[in-house]
Amino acid sequence: MNPTADIGVIGLAVMGRNLIMNMNDHGFTVAAFNRTTERVDEFIAGDAAGSNVIGVHSLEELVATLKTPRRVMLMIKAGAPVDATIDTLLPILDAGDIIIDGGNSLYTDSIARTKRVEEAGLRYIGTGVSGGEEGARFGPSIMPGGTPEAWRFVKEIFQSISAHVDDVPCCDWVGPDGAGHYVKMVHNGIEYGDMQVIGEAYDIMHRGLGMTHDEMHKVFAEWDRGKLDSYLIEITTDIMAMHDEDGSPLLEKIVDAAGQKGTGKWTVISSMETGQPMTLVGEAVYARIVSSLKDQRTAASAVLAGPETTISDERDLVLADLHDALYASKIVSYAQGFMLMDAAADENDWDLDFASIASMWRGGCIIRSKFLSEIMKAYQDKPELRQLLLNDFFAHEVHAAQAGWRRTVARAIAAGIPTPAYSSALAFFDAYRTERLPANLIQAQRDYFGAHTYERVDRDRGEFFHTNWTGTGGDVSSSTYEV
Repeated sequence: MNPTADIGVIGLAVMGRNLIMNMNDHGFTVAAFNRTTERVDEFIAGDAAGSNVIGVHSLEELVATLKTPRRVMLMIKAGAPVDATIDTLLPILDAGDIIIDGGNSLYTDSIARTKRVEEAGLRYIGTGVSGGEEGARFGPSIMPGGTPEAWRFVKEIFQSISAHVDDVPCCDWVGPDGAGHYVKMVHNGIEYGDMQVIGEAYDIMHRGLGMTHDEMHKVFAEWDRGKLDSYLIEITTDIMAMHDEDGSPLLEKIVDAAGQKGTGKWTVISSMETGQPMTLVGEAVYARIVSSLKDQRTAASAVLAGPETTISDERDLVLADLHDALYASKIVSYAQGFMLMDAAADENDWDLDFASIASMWRGGCIIRSKFLSEIMKAYQDKPELRQLLLNDFFAHEVHAAQAGWRRTVARAIAAGIPTPAYSSALAFFDAYRTERLPANLIQAQRDYFGAHTYERVDRDRGEFFHTNWTGTGGDVSSSTYEV
C-alpha cells in the first residue's frame, strides 16, 4: 500500500469524527479507524462521503497508510483503553513515529506514557482538545505536550485546524510529558467554576428576585455585551430563551442534578498536592456533588426550614451587584488557576508560558472569553507575574467590584440562597490580602497536642520552636508524627 495519509485517527465517536472532518477541510488526508469497524464504513458512507478521508479496518492497515514519521491520534476513552491501544501500536510502528492522545487523560498518565513510548524509540504527545463537538469540527483550542521533538511534525496540522483569534492560532506547544494534559485539566477546572458562578447568578435572579426566563435572557444578553462576554454567558442566554413543546421554559424541566467526568476533581486533588488554594473550583465540584443528592435534598426540604428566599432590594441594584460578584469571583478563579499551573510548573520542571496559555484559551474552548485577552496582556507585560490579582488591571477591577460582591453574598446568606463560589472566592480574597491570619493559633494548637513546633515573629523564618504547654508534656518536638 502506498502511504498517502498525513495522520491517522483512532476513535470515531463525535469528537473523533469532527476532528477528522476539520482536518479534511484544511487539506490534510486522514486515515480513520475504529475498533468496531462497522463504524468506519458508516462514517465513510455518511459524514465523510466525497471527502479524502481513508477508512481502514485494522491498525496494521492504518500504519501502512501513513506517511512517515507516522502520526497516530487516539480519540478514545481515557484510562485503560489508551494504554491498551499504545501496547498494540508500539510493535507495529517504527522509531520516530508519533502517538498522540487527544482525550481527557490524567496528566500523570501522560507523564508515564511519554516515558514508556520514548523508551521504545517513538515520540508521544498528550494534548488537550477543548471546544466540544462544534469546536472539534470548526476550530478547537488545542494544548499539546509530550516529546518536544514531535511538535514540528504536528504543528501545521494542529494550528491549521484550531480556532484563531486575531489571526493567532489557539494552539501552541505547552511543554514536556504531561504539561499539555495538565493545562487542559486546569482549563476544565476553571470551566467548572465559570459554570457555577453563572448558576449562582441564575439562582439569585430566579428564586431571589422572581425573574422570568425572558427577563433573565435579557440580563444575560446584556452581560454578554460587556465585561462578561464569553461562550458560557452566550449559551446561558440561549438556554434562557428555549421553550419546551408546551411553551414553558425548558430549563425548568431539567432535573437539578449535575454530572461530572472527573477533571474538576483532578484539579482540586492536584491543588491539594501542590499546596495551592483552588477554593472556587473546589466549591464548584462540591456543589455538583450536593446537587446529585437529589432524593436527600427533596426529603430535607420538607424538614429543614430557612428564611424566605425573596430579595426585596431594588432589582436594578441587585443585578448590578450580582454582575460584579460574578465578575470578581471569575477573576479570583482564574488567578487561582494560574497559581496552580505556576506551582505545577515548578514541581514538574515545566517552562509554562502563561501568556501563550491565555491566548490559546481565547478561542475554540469552553472558557473562551473577552476576559482572557486581559490575562494574556498581564503575562506579556510581566512574564514572571505569580499572582494575577497583583496585576494593575485586575487589582483595579476587583476593587471596583468589591462592594457589590460583598452585598451579593450578604443578600444571598440572608435569603438562604447558597452561593459557595461567590463566598469562597470572597473568603480567599480577604485571606490573601490579610497580612496576619489566625493561623498562629492553629500552630499553637498543633504544637500543644502534637509537638509539631512553630516559628516566631521575632526570629528568622525556618527556625522552629516547641513549648511544653502543660508542664508535663516534655520538651521533645515531633518530626514525622502527624495527628
